[in-house]
Amino acid sequence: MTDATREKRLIAALTTLADTLVADYDVVDLMHTLVEQSDELLDASATGLLLADPEGDLEVIAASNAECLATEHAQVRHRGGPCLDAFSSRAPVAVTDIDADGSRWPEFRDEALAHGYLSVDAFPLTLRDMTIGAMTVYRPQVGCLDERDRSVAQALADMATIGILQERTVRERDVVNSQLQHALNSRVIIEQAKGIVAQSGNVDAEKAFIAMRQYARSNNLPLRRVAESVADRTIDIWQTQDATGA
Repeated sequence: MTDATREKRLIAALTTLADTLVADYDVVDLMHTLVEQSDELLDASATGLLLADPEGDLEVIAASNAECLATEHAQVRHRGGPCLDAFSSRAPVAVTDIDADGSRWPEFRDEALAHGYLSVDAFPLTLRDMTIGAMTVYRPQVGCLDERDRSVAQALADMATIGILQERTVRERDVVNSQLQHALNSRVIIEQAKGIVAQSGNVDAEKAFIAMRQYARSNNLPLRRVAESVADRTIDIWQTQDATGA
């Protein structure tokens, strides 16, 4: 591949990946796009991505093909392989000859060789002091990626990191927004119920709210549920002795 062709492919790949970072994008689809681009740009047999779960254990999130998937699972299952080392050390790991140099991970070595992978490079997915996973690039010949290819691979790993963290940020923001909206909706319902209780009991809004809270506590119910029941006229809290004690 000429330098000009490589540069064009890299620009196209990064553009494709950047285009996926829009609202409601699918992070798993993004990761599969990334491993496909990695195979093309690096002339690799396959690329795999491992992602850390909340407990810090790595799981496979994407793989170029079934053989790569099996090899990635071998790393996870036997807790040994270049991807796990890259993750734990926060540094790239290069194995130029899996057959000769892979004895420290015998299960991984056997699985990789069975699928024709003779060398592998692994890159951590890092951002500042955070490491969230690792990317593995498998090749059908011995040797290592040259400096330019390593830079490309690291750029792709960085793109994966950005995509995953962006998705987490959006998801967490959506959870917070949902909680805030739920609280706001609850408040509207409670205000409506206060008006009903105040009118039916001929009391002011403050006493109506106290009565609703006492009813909720004495019946072990959420205040919102009590308010909803008041609003749809399925309960009358003034008929409850605990409530009238307000």
